[in-house]
Amino acid sequence: MNVLLGEWETPFGLPPFAEIGEEDFAPAFEEALAEAREAVNRIAADPDRPDFANTIEALERAGERLGRVAAVFFNLANADTSDRIEALQREISPKLAAFHSEVAMNPALFARVDRLMQLRDDLGLTDEQARVLELYHRMFVRAGARLEGADRDRLAAIMERLASLGTRFSQNVLRDERDWAMQLGEEDLAGLPDWLIAACAEAARERGREGHVVTLSRSLIVPFLTFSPRRDLREKAMTAWLARGANGGETDNRPVIAEILRLRAERARLLGYRDFAAFKLETEMAKTPEAARDLLEAVWTPARAAAEADGAALAELMREDGINDMLRPWDWRYYSAIRQKREHDLDEAEVKPYFELEAMIGAAFDVAGSLFGLAFHPVDVPLYHADARAWEVTRAGRHMGVFIGDYFARPSKRSGAWCSTFRSQKKLDGETRPIVVNVCNFARPPEGGKCLLTFDDANTLFHEFGHALHQLMSDVTYEFVSGTSVARDFVELPSQLYEHWLSVPEVLARHARHVETGEPMPETLLERVLAARTYDTGFQTVEYLASALVDLDLHTGEAPGDPAAAERATLARIAMPEAIPMRHASPHFLHVFSGDGYAAGYYSYLWSEVMDADAFAAFEEAGDPFDAQVAGRLAAEILSRGGSRDPEDLYIAFRGRLPGVDALLRKRGLAA
Repeated sequence: MNVLLGEWETPFGLPPFAEIGEEDFAPAFEEALAEAREAVNRIAADPDRPDFANTIEALERAGERLGRVAAVFFNLANADTSDRIEALQREISPKLAAFHSEVAMNPALFARVDRLMQLRDDLGLTDEQARVLELYHRMFVRAGARLEGADRDRLAAIMERLASLGTRFSQNVLRDERDWAMQLGEEDLAGLPDWLIAACAEAARERGREGHVVTLSRSLIVPFLTFSPRRDLREKAMTAWLARGANGGETDNRPVIAEILRLRAERARLLGYRDFAAFKLETEMAKTPEAARDLLEAVWTPARAAAEADGAALAELMREDGINDMLRPWDWRYYSAIRQKREHDLDEAEVKPYFELEAMIGAAFDVAGSLFGLAFHPVDVPLYHADARAWEVTRAGRHMGVFIGDYFARPSKRSGAWCSTFRSQKKLDGETRPIVVNVCNFARPPEGGKCLLTFDDANTLFHEFGHALHQLMSDVTYEFVSGTSVARDFVELPSQLYEHWLSVPEVLARHARHVETGEPMPETLLERVLAARTYDTGFQTVEYLASALVDLDLHTGEAPGDPAAAERATLARIAMPEAIPMRHASPHFLHVFSGDGYAAGYYSYLWSEVMDADAFAAFEEAGDPFDAQVAGRLAAEILSRGGSRDPEDLYIAFRGRLPGVDALLRKRGLAA
């Protein structure tokens, strides 16, 4: 039997990575798809009167093996891809989309779900079952279950094409990132800290080159832009960074974006919505594009004012250097670092030795232990790549799941950082605990060296670990609402909330120790680090908000014939500062165009931040960042609940009320 389809007699039920070959995936998908299709058709044709067990619970079971194969495959496609995997991804993604459309548009199947929804109050369901039924019914309707004839066929074709386009988009970005590297001569290394020089040497070695290179890995290019005094090289690197997906030729994403937007708009119209943004946000906490835009624009005004003031100060520093030019995108980080050193006596090169990767992993684990009683035990098991490591997670002796960390950048991994699962938590048919993975792209140190993180890198580690906790703490019956299966503008709450503990003084005092001496961060340096937390937040907020506003505008109204022109129009409308680039320009905006998860929904990071700032204030009001009662409510009302209740109800159960924007503005240093 194909190893992907058999029973996995492995520790914790981990995928048997050492036994899986790339050649196993295609036949496994073929068999698992056929099995899932047969199971769904059996449910639809069941002569018995529909009930929750023979319809909804049966659907939960119908695609188990398909889900297991897909989880392994798509995790590898993102974290350790190859030409063969990429080719299969292009082939299998539209097939999976076609299958999901086939299920959603099965008239007999939807008739059963629809009938259950009509009888919901008389079925004796638990609260979780009622929520699961409601969400299944909503999913069917929004996937086109009520369409007929040509409209039904057209929507199925659209979904299949969108799956192909999303795969092509992400693979184009990966190729552009993988293929570009800037060679550095000895004279080009001047001004770079030792740890960055070592990381550039390691990047060259990984690519079979001599000397040093800068790649388009964020953990290399951002520090290069921060420390290199060579303005010409900064410009070259920044230009390549901004041009990903827009270089012409086979990897150019601009025609891909135009087609995606047209198809999304058509999809929304077929389903009865005025545009894709209205369709997408109906089921989110924001409910409407107008509500999301109101929040973004309320923060835009103070953020832009702060960024403009900061930009004027940086331009003055440029003039001190004898540069008679406008402040450009490749200048901001370099002069901002100089200004930070002057105003806060803070130098990233001075701070970085205190944020060693192993220490920050330990800090994330330690905080989870203090808040929720979790313990992490290293386990020696075969994984999908030598960089990946695993821990068993327990709570008061109870197995809670397996956590996998995969932290270093490599050419086979897409950029960014994310949390995913090889298996989700559920209790249907017995307790199943999750297998969760955090993937990051930190610069690999030389062999035998220590990986030093920037404060921003460490923040990313804590952010993704917050997502992992949402999965590991999940305690629901149905996988459909497990872990992070929540509204998109709620899913970032646990992750962004967890970032706060990185800045808790006692956490830094315990874990931010010098990589060479083991000494804790000096109190004066700790004070300077904490005092500078809101430094340059105008820049950070503006680059994010611009991307979020462009995303909303592209999906509102008619699909633009020229998305690049539409992007420029949005930036002109909001008076985007010329020296600040968008965090994600459309041609490499993976959140929005590699799939529709964050499409018309990139605003959700800010929506969730409104909640995370207010949620951490609950700990501050209690006088203790580890207050047991507040942590207990957080675990019981949010982390363990998944999507089993409406997110507003979950937040109110935790906090007693919904939040306002004030805590967010204070957190970002933008309050009046």
